[in-house]
Amino acid sequence: MTTETEQQGSRGGFSTKLGLVLAAAGSAIGLGNIWRFPTETGEYGGSAFLLVYLICILVFGLPLMIAEFTVGRAARSSTGNAYAILAPKTSWKFIGLASTLTAFLILGYYNVVAGWTLFYLGEAAAGSFVSMSSQTAADGSNVFAESFGAFVSNPWKPIVCLVLFMAFTHVVITAGVKKGIERFSKLMMPLLFIIMLFLCGCSFTMPGFRKGMEFLFAPDFDKIDAKVVRSALAQCFYSFSLAMGCICTYASYFRADANLAKTAVSVGAMDTLAAVLAGIVIFPAVFSVPGLEPDSGAKLVFIALPNVFDSALAGVPVLSWLVSCLFYLLLVIATVTSTVSLHEVITSYVSEHWGFSRTKSAWIVSILCVILGVICSLSMGPYLGDIKVAGMNIFDLFDFVTAQLMLPITGIFISIFVGWKMNRDTLMRELTSGGNCSGTAWLYKPLVFILRFIAPIIIAWIMIAAFLD
Repeated sequence: MTTETEQQGSRGGFSTKLGLVLAAAGSAIGLGNIWRFPTETGEYGGSAFLLVYLICILVFGLPLMIAEFTVGRAARSSTGNAYAILAPKTSWKFIGLASTLTAFLILGYYNVVAGWTLFYLGEAAAGSFVSMSSQTAADGSNVFAESFGAFVSNPWKPIVCLVLFMAFTHVVITAGVKKGIERFSKLMMPLLFIIMLFLCGCSFTMPGFRKGMEFLFAPDFDKIDAKVVRSALAQCFYSFSLAMGCICTYASYFRADANLAKTAVSVGAMDTLAAVLAGIVIFPAVFSVPGLEPDSGAKLVFIALPNVFDSALAGVPVLSWLVSCLFYLLLVIATVTSTVSLHEVITSYVSEHWGFSRTKSAWIVSILCVILGVICSLSMGPYLGDIKVAGMNIFDLFDFVTAQLMLPITGIFISIFVGWKMNRDTLMRELTSGGNCSGTAWLYKPLVFILRFIAPIIIAWIMIAAFLD
């Protein structure tokens, strides 16, 4: 019988504790932090949303992350096979298959948005935003909105960008866990935070810095209502990459002595810090431009911010150009850390389940995801734009099905599995890392209670309330 150490060695694994923390953090930090968090914070009351979000992380996000960690390391397998290993000859294997399918569908349309970030980085570097800002100021037209609409509906530009993005992701994946994912994470995660800290420093120079900070941090309890709570819970779900298979798959590469609770706290802290820093970058810029509101929604990143940076830093053109370039480079880095983790979920399953080599599995996944991405991209243009399902194009349909259905449903069953079905001795062994971290044994009872009775109810509430709205 193969021992756990031998099994881990045959699959590979992270060579250092820093590497596994940065890789796990990279799987969580993505557009959900840099794009979605400021959007949700702007729409739901700023500081009120942030306060509720922090509470949700403690009582909801971290327990679910630890739950996925325990499944991944206990099974020492890809997410797609993990639940079948821990509960053989039962129907629980569908959780792993559902997570893997969700990761595939998300990566299929996520790489479209990833391509957008790459294109906008090129636009920022070329100085295109300056000329568009001048035209907007001259005739009052929204050139940025027109430019974005023309780009996403173009039949080939977004496709070229998504192919380039997927090609880079493919290279990282084929290099393996240590030489690819771990080495990439050690380089990109520090770079991401360096850029964010620099941009935060630039936000001090913007005229709207004070208002931006008050909006983000000054407590306003009157704004807290059911919608704020529900939105904060959903953001925690997306930001931590829960139920996508990323956390579980990466945990299968963890060392046997890795403290799962400590790792979860480290990843959660880095993920939350990235989101808050994004708010510090964006909101002062928003409040620096008259007429622009923080609740402008998702258009902030690709329509409003290109103009905002130029307007807020008009007195220093070089700084305006640099900030724009660094911001979209930040988006690219955050996005690629997520595409790598999503790709790994699917690649590891294909490799283990069908016995293909890692390289062949990565090629299969990359090609299929590019095909899916092309279809999603064309659905926003004249070629496939007329195809509608329940009033949604293919891109929006994939987003709706994964975010509103597959993620919450899978999350509910993960909670139930770890809380009710998973072997108690196995769960305790993973929580204490085989006795190496005995100080975490006290987490067993509160974790099981949350996973049994709190997390499933909260997730179900998010899903039902979203449908009612």
